[in-house]
Amino acid sequence: MEKAKFYKVSYQQFEEGYLDCQPQANQAEIQAAYDALKLPKRATKGSAGYDFYTPIDVVLKPGETLKIPTGIRCEMNESWVLMIYPRSGLGFKYRLQLNNTVGVIDSDYFNSDNEGHIFIKMTNDSNEGKIVDVKAGQGIAQGIFMQYGIVEDDDVSETRNGGFGSTTK
Repeated sequence: MEKAKFYKVSYQQFEEGYLDCQPQANQAEIQAAYDALKLPKRATKGSAGYDFYTPIDVVLKPGETLKIPTGIRCEMNESWVLMIYPRSGLGFKYRLQLNNTVGVIDSDYFNSDNEGHIFIKMTNDSNEGKIVDVKAGQGIAQGIFMQYGIVEDDDVSETRNGGFGSTTK
């Protein structure tokens, strides 16, 4: 595969992730959010980042954190990685940060039990008292594809099945 492709996860996977992040949600709300999911895309032909859109309203006071189920998975070249960053403007205006600093989406995550569902966990780290307010359907993060290398004597043969921590077990 020379290019990458974004897909929606199945409704069942999205519902599970949504309820994990928003336990009070009802079926109609989840279905509406799933139906409205937008695949990541670049804003201009010169943009490096693919904008990820939040399926839920995000309101974060300083110090608050929220886990966002994007409903998105990505198939990519096996020597690529998708790096996730906050959208530049949100980081600059609000000090909005990803809790893991930079999201690293490996190519083999696509085949995990959770369908490679990409989650974004963000914290408003504002020291100016600013409240982050991003409506459902608006850009929340950006993903940039990068090629990576491996060492000459690399002999890894393990396969992934999971997300955080699954490769160090």
